[in-house]
Amino acid sequence: MWRTGILTASDKGARGEREDKSAAVIREMLAGMDGVVLSYRIVPDDPEVIKENLVEMSDIDKLDLILTTGGTGLGPRDNTPEATRAVILREVPGIPEVMRAASMKKTARAMLTRAVAGVRHRTLIINLPGSPKAVRECLEVILPALPHGLEILTGRGGECGRE
Repeated sequence: MWRTGILTASDKGARGEREDKSAAVIREMLAGMDGVVLSYRIVPDDPEVIKENLVEMSDIDKLDLILTTGGTGLGPRDNTPEATRAVILREVPGIPEVMRAASMKKTARAMLTRAVAGVRHRTLIINLPGSPKAVRECLEVILPALPHGLEILTGRGGECGRE
């Protein structure tokens, strides 16, 4: 069972003006990889608030996986990638690369995402888009590889994951 968290970055969502449909898609799809959502938060698109929540979810809640949704575009309030880069210790570029590559087969707009992924201690943090459709498409591509990566990262996967 993977201890997971969902962090939605959305000014409107944080104010209660928009339903968070992307988080529902994430929950549904995580069940297929034995992921249990232990922390769910909706925060404004403020880089400091996003950073604080990512650190807390990683360092205090000790989650294995944090999936963010929203804030990866070109808008002036899209701060999730910068906040994520500020808290991760190592980047995992293959995850957003494969998400962009798969999404490009469906829309040229996929090249506009600035999503990143990386590791903070023993937590994998992955930025997903904000739309439920794009979240589903991206998770379909990366979910098959995540259990192996999490096994190695958390030390539950043999020699490679041990310190």
